[in-house]
Amino acid sequence: MSWDLVSFPADASLETVASLMSSERIHCVVVVHGTGPRSLWGVVSDLDLVAAASVRPLSEQPAGGTAMRPAVTVAPSESLAVAARLMVRTGVAHLVVVDPVERRPVGVVSTLDLAGALSSG
Repeated sequence: MSWDLVSFPADASLETVASLMSSERIHCVVVVHGTGPRSLWGVVSDLDLVAAASVRPLSEQPAGGTAMRPAVTVAPSESLAVAARLMVRTGVAHLVVVDPVERRPVGVVSTLDLAGALSSG
């Protein structure tokens, strides 16, 4: 899991999102709407950016319009096996890890994280 959560407001341009994803070499960002415990809005992946760019310029599109919603979430205490089954069942490559008490996103688990865990196990 990556504890370095990168998030953007729903009205941020996809061009801005793409620039940061490229410079930081990350495959997704969490999109938030407002502040507070229920601010989680969705996830924008690198594949979502490619699809959006095929429609019109990224500078003309807000992150909230492209984000996969609702974000598929998991608690930090869940096992890798549970995370893997959830990814397969929902067809996503990223799960947002949500603190069960504060109800806020704290990290992301990706298929790459799972592959790394499987390769060292």
